[in-house]
Amino acid sequence: MDANMERLRFLNFDFGSLRLVTVVGLGENVVTLLLILILTVMRRSDRCNRRKNYIEKIVLYVIPALGACLSCVDLVVLLRTKCMRAFIICFLPLSRFALWIGIMLQSKFACACCVFSSRMLCFWWILRLPMGALHLNMIFTLKPLEICLIILDIAFGISINIVRIQHAPPRISSLEDPLIEEGDDQRRIGKTGSWWDWFTFGHISLVMRHGSMKQLEFKDLIPLPLDMDPSTCCENLLRCWQFQECNNPLNPSLIWSISGVYGWPYFRLGLLKAFNDCIGFAGPLLLNRLIKYLEKGSRSSIGYTLAISLGLTSIFKSFLDTQYTFRLSKLKLKLRSSIMSVIYRKCLWVNTANRSGFSEGEIQTFMSVDADRIVNLCNSLHDMWSLPLQIGIALYLLYTQVKFAFLSGLTITILLIPVNKWISVLIASATEKMMKLKDERIRKTGELLTNIRTLKMYGWDSWFANWLKETRATEVTYLATRKYLDAWCVFFWATTPTLFSLCTFGVFALMGHQLDAATVFTCLALFNSLISPLNSFPWVINGLIDAFISTRRVSKFLRCFEHSRDSSIDSGLLSEDLVVFVEDASCIWSSKVEEEHNLTVKHVSLRVPKGSFVAIIGEVGSGKTSLLNSLLGEMQCVHGSILLNGSVAYVPQVPWILSGTVRENILFGKTFDSKRYFETLSACTLDVDISQMVGGDMACIGDKGVNLSGGQRARLALARAIYHGSDMYLLDDVLSAVDSQVGSWILQRGLMGPLLNKKTRIMCTHNIQAISCADMIVVMDKGNVKWSGTVNDMPKSISPTFFLSNEYDMSSPAHLTNKRKQPLSIKKADINEINEAADIVKVEERKEGRVEVTVYGNYAAFSGWFITVVILVSAVLMQASRNGNDLWLSYWVDKTGRGVTHYSTSFYLMVLCIFCIINSILTLVRAFSFAFGGLKAAVRVHSALICKLINAPIHFFDQTPSGRILNRLSSDLYTIDDSLPFILNILLANFVGLFGIVVVLSYVQVLFLLLLLPFWFIYSKLQFFYRSTSRELRRLDSVSRSPIYASFTETLDGSPTIRAFKSEELFVARFIEHLTLYQRTSYTEIIASLWLSLRLQLLGATIVLFVAVMAVTSSRKNFPISFGTPGLVGLALSYAAPLVSLLGSFLTSFTETEKEMVSVERVLEYMDVPQEEESGDQSLNGKWPVNGLVEFHNVTMRYNSTLPPVLKHISFTIQEGMQVGVIGRTGAGKSSILNALFLLTPVCSGEIRVDGININHLPVRELRSCLAVVPQSPFLFQGSLRDNLDPLGLSEDWKIWEILEKCKVKAEVESAGGLDSIVKESGCSFSVGQRQLLCLARALLKSSKILCLDECTANIDVHTASLLHNTISSECQGVTVITIAHRISTVVDLDSVLILDGGILVEQGKPQHLLQDDRSIFSSFVRVKC
Repeated sequence: MDANMERLRFLNFDFGSLRLVTVVGLGENVVTLLLILILTVMRRSDRCNRRKNYIEKIVLYVIPALGACLSCVDLVVLLRTKCMRAFIICFLPLSRFALWIGIMLQSKFACACCVFSSRMLCFWWILRLPMGALHLNMIFTLKPLEICLIILDIAFGISINIVRIQHAPPRISSLEDPLIEEGDDQRRIGKTGSWWDWFTFGHISLVMRHGSMKQLEFKDLIPLPLDMDPSTCCENLLRCWQFQECNNPLNPSLIWSISGVYGWPYFRLGLLKAFNDCIGFAGPLLLNRLIKYLEKGSRSSIGYTLAISLGLTSIFKSFLDTQYTFRLSKLKLKLRSSIMSVIYRKCLWVNTANRSGFSEGEIQTFMSVDADRIVNLCNSLHDMWSLPLQIGIALYLLYTQVKFAFLSGLTITILLIPVNKWISVLIASATEKMMKLKDERIRKTGELLTNIRTLKMYGWDSWFANWLKETRATEVTYLATRKYLDAWCVFFWATTPTLFSLCTFGVFALMGHQLDAATVFTCLALFNSLISPLNSFPWVINGLIDAFISTRRVSKFLRCFEHSRDSSIDSGLLSEDLVVFVEDASCIWSSKVEEEHNLTVKHVSLRVPKGSFVAIIGEVGSGKTSLLNSLLGEMQCVHGSILLNGSVAYVPQVPWILSGTVRENILFGKTFDSKRYFETLSACTLDVDISQMVGGDMACIGDKGVNLSGGQRARLALARAIYHGSDMYLLDDVLSAVDSQVGSWILQRGLMGPLLNKKTRIMCTHNIQAISCADMIVVMDKGNVKWSGTVNDMPKSISPTFFLSNEYDMSSPAHLTNKRKQPLSIKKADINEINEAADIVKVEERKEGRVEVTVYGNYAAFSGWFITVVILVSAVLMQASRNGNDLWLSYWVDKTGRGVTHYSTSFYLMVLCIFCIINSILTLVRAFSFAFGGLKAAVRVHSALICKLINAPIHFFDQTPSGRILNRLSSDLYTIDDSLPFILNILLANFVGLFGIVVVLSYVQVLFLLLLLPFWFIYSKLQFFYRSTSRELRRLDSVSRSPIYASFTETLDGSPTIRAFKSEELFVARFIEHLTLYQRTSYTEIIASLWLSLRLQLLGATIVLFVAVMAVTSSRKNFPISFGTPGLVGLALSYAAPLVSLLGSFLTSFTETEKEMVSVERVLEYMDVPQEEESGDQSLNGKWPVNGLVEFHNVTMRYNSTLPPVLKHISFTIQEGMQVGVIGRTGAGKSSILNALFLLTPVCSGEIRVDGININHLPVRELRSCLAVVPQSPFLFQGSLRDNLDPLGLSEDWKIWEILEKCKVKAEVESAGGLDSIVKESGCSFSVGQRQLLCLARALLKSSKILCLDECTANIDVHTASLLHNTISSECQGVTVITIAHRISTVVDLDSVLILDGGILVEQGKPQHLLQDDRSIFSSFVRVKC
């Protein structure tokens, strides 16, 4: 009984201290029990392969049994006191008893050794030791029973760690994966590293050392763990998405699919976050106890215990923070790779019809923007419950300090909830509209980059850039709405803590309570803990809104039906001798059912026998290409059936060329067979071309084959198909881009030769020879099969064009045989020449070292120097007002605490209110200044970048893949629009906040200045060591991201070809390789960031420990130095506590800013690209050219300084009004003459004169706008047909209709809906032949004295071509016409002909005169007939 009374006396003496220890101890025991339970569930299937030894049995059986007995005795003793106050303390022994019983029960499981050998549980038990020591310190006056229980707890923790060290642990669960998996390159690290390395990110040290000494390369990066392999992540998400489609076919949910893959790991992370958030409030509680101790002036050792506990709590939370961030970042990387892979895969498997509802720009936005927004959902979802939890705990603790006075501050918070809800709705609406316009802008940008050569020839590049800027201006309107609404959110939530403190302390004082240092600064610490949740909440809401919007957008795309040709093959309906079976098939270029009346292929029935050669003919727009695409499954079949039997190879009308080597384009994933390979090259006449290339067939091909001629691209695509060795070949007008001799060779040696003569060949063509050789002819007319049969049975009334054959187009390939003295042999040495080959595509450059100060200066200049100064001044004054507010509170509590105050409570509150008002105004100025400055920079950067790109010479675009440029205009520009202003705002807030804390700490505790110097030295070394590596990693990240977008853009263009060859898996594998490199860079970057964050937080914890210990030490009377009043000491302690997170946040935000500045650096890099000479010495007056005289004098031109010249000392004169043809073998330099005339490529020597004026002295845009051209690749952009024909609005409608009629395309335009009809992206609403006719109409509308035609009738049937030539002859009287042609019939009636060979003008003269000369090259072209 005496012992019980003694315990009661102690409880009355210091019950508050025991209550604190009880709460902490109860929390420890509950968390430990939950951890054991979770590990038991996860390890329930594990079995130990060895028997427990005696030591393990003692640890698992004896110690827990002894602990349970002692806990039960302690509980009974406490209950016998019958004291209500002591009843609260009973929870501690009760939780101990439950813990020991739980351990005893778990030890009966087979997985007991696995659970108690877990690294996580062992480490957790070590972290319990400091709290045990604290408990011992606070109960040192009690009976030995309590001491025995704590010592038993410590002994158990040490024992299980010894057992774990003695025995190698079994495979650990996914909850506790090692920080770095033991991959191929990491097995050494895993063997030599320790658990300490896993928690301190020591594995990154080698990369950090390399980064501080040299430029990092991809080989220096940390390999990805096995569970982060992008292919595995893609398969997992795809499997869950397919499950969703099966269960909910109408509306499958991407969110639920993601939950199915990552939901359980994400939930476990939530448990870790909940524990981490709760631990965060141990600091304010310990701070409260410490300030109370300082106010009492006690000399007991409890002060040091509290001070040390405060520091240890900061250290413990540092480890928890970094571990949670690492595991969440790892999960985010998995999710990112999953989404990007699934989007890429969908692009490959969805046919053109089903993809028609999405523009290319929109799909590219899915990859560049929406994927990142969905990934950010990982942060936002946990923050949605975590932030209210933190706010709730903080409010409860405030209640314990100031009772119901905190409700006044809470009222302000509640009143702001509907305001922020309304703002978030507006932000969501603005974001959705902004994303649509962003899609539109990226689509237009893609069109601009794809067709930049044609736009420059038209002189429309400046107009197109302005059109793009208009779209950007509308996008910025919604971006501005969002930014200013965000600014209001920042204002409301940033001022809330200040208003909260004002109202809370004001009401508390007016209620008659006296403010003391412990109450005030505990509340201030709680207010500081409220700042992050309150400020983050609007961003969390915005992030959730963005993520859900992006999820809906991506889900809509993923719901597109995937067409599989395999499913359409039915061997029961197809006999062995039949490869194509089409029965009453009707197809459309859309997946929408309501568009079924717009049939493109109408009720077609067709049977194609195996091994036959089928020619599909018809006029322009008759449906030839559509028929081939319906066979490929690219169109939506709304009626009838289409069945194929066998593998397919496809050559599109516009050849699709990969960025890579010639050999890679031909092999297309197949193994190398030298015999078939060289036979294929010979059949396509590529052997001669390859022999002239530096590096042979290993020569690099630029983006979309920019360094190849049109004919070479066509023959390369054909060689790919022939080498593939398929059962069936679908060829879309493959002979139109080559001259007649080469076409004859390809026909006889390729299509009819031994490689394909037993294969089924279906070819759309206008070539007379091909039609004559066909086994079967299919005549198309307006989507219908007008007639089918053999060439001998075809009546003249059905297809008169066939009988308009020109003898000059019926050449034999015999003359080519003489050029082939011996077959081409590519030696190994030739393959090795790839290192010496000209680099057509430049390797993407990246800067070295830190981001230069000029980059920051340029961004400030884009934002405006005045607004930059306003932002800086407002931020500094805002922090000063906040520090002044806190110092005034410290002064208030000191005066009232000593009872010597000379002012009323109202006076103190009024001064506090003034500080609050000033702080709010400055916060508002800063928020809106940042929004305005960021918007101004975004507008100026885009405008400047577009202007620089538009004025760049054409060789820049030839050497730079469009995906790389698009990366700048999408991802990098998005960073400048959104991420960079956000992180800059955080950086500035962290900097001024840190500066304010340092000033206050230096003022309050003089000895802190002694710590400041070594602290700053360590801090600067750490940040230097990290920043040098971080910059390199960020640049590697940008460089590794570009191939992803380049590959994605390339795949979007060539997806029909990829699907036809069934090479989807090959391209998915290529994409996964790019993505793996990107993931490795990001993974290394994250670990490096956490390496720094942990060390900075530990450094901050050291400062907290120093300030706390010095405060306790100075409270003793015999200490020589005084650290001021309790109010100032309390202020110093409340400022030191958030220093842990603020230090890490500052450098993290600084590093992130530097990383984001890399986007500015990359954009500025493209602002330094070489520019075309726009201004000339001579200006043009009036309508020039007047006559149309064209003179070439000794002109030499090359596309690259490392490449051989394409034009070699060419001289000729074209008199005014003459119609001249330019012919020659493919790659002879025909199109290069136009490039020189339009100054697309500067000439190396010589001069070109038009009407006697040297064109080098003329302004480039004026020169191009005065010439008319029909390019080799027809170009139509998305917009109205009127804008496509006359974008500058210079012609009346009647004039446009007249020209359309003369170009034989008026009927098609009328059926499409007239001049106001919308042309689809890339002009796909018209056939290639119709696009060429529209481009011809566009040129004729220009009414120039010089008209250049680059194969403008190559894709047009002979009948229409003949009519067009008559139209050109009649409409272009007095106009100089330069025609590049492959058909001899095209140039035979012209005034003159120029014959090129290898860039040399080998012959010129009148065609009729040259024909009469048997020795002329021209006559040799047309002499031999079949």
